[in-house]
Amino acid sequence: MYIEDNLNLDTLYQEAWALRPWRKGPFILEQHDRAFKIESEWRSDFKWDILKDCLDLKGKHVADVGCNNGYHLFCMAKENCASLSGFDPSTLYKAQFTYLNALLKLPILYESLGVEDLRTYPKRFDVIFCLGVLYHRKDPHSALKALHMGLNKQGVLILDSLIYDSPLEVALCPRTYAKMNNVYFIPSPRALQNWAFKAGFSSCTLLTQRTTTTQEQRKTIWIEGLSLEHFLDPSGSKSVEGYHAPMRGYFILTKG
Repeated sequence: MYIEDNLNLDTLYQEAWALRPWRKGPFILEQHDRAFKIESEWRSDFKWDILKDCLDLKGKHVADVGCNNGYHLFCMAKENCASLSGFDPSTLYKAQFTYLNALLKLPILYESLGVEDLRTYPKRFDVIFCLGVLYHRKDPHSALKALHMGLNKQGVLILDSLIYDSPLEVALCPRTYAKMNNVYFIPSPRALQNWAFKAGFSSCTLLTQRTTTTQEQRKTIWIEGLSLEHFLDPSGSKSVEGYHAPMRGYFILTKG
């Protein structure tokens, strides 16, 4: 993103550094022949490259639930949406969004709310993105039901989740997974589809599934602590607990 001449790039760097850890990104702030890059843990552009052509967002009221610092909202802002709303209860992520949008000045509403707040939220959406949230929920059915309630009729949910690579209708319930202790249920694709139908969705299609690589999720100076490479066994094919390496499924769900 290009920075106006009257802003001090060194000050902006110090402000961004104080807002670590940066999980989503990356972001490049540039000014003439000077620039710095917020090298986030996740290469969120990898995910956007998978999803950007799966749906036409033009003229749609769109929400990103679990939006983190708004990286994907900033991508969606180029798609001529009717409105854009982000939901995330984290004070750090909201501070990062506020920092970035003070520079971008985009008409995005950021709500310090979570997925369950969709049940009573006064607005319904044509499209909801919910990326990397479901496996952190103790009650995935309740979360899917709230997402269903947040959609207009014929609305679409774009969902990604860790998945358990099995043809069976089962879910993994690990004590920890790749050192994450806030993972509760990792469904097989068919199990997630069953959850979707029980939550009221009329269709649930698996778009693709991808193994998460250490190019997509990695340790950088912009985070604190370790990252994916430290949570896999030496072969890289399994988590340190012995499960398969993290794999994500990307789904498109429709509200009938």
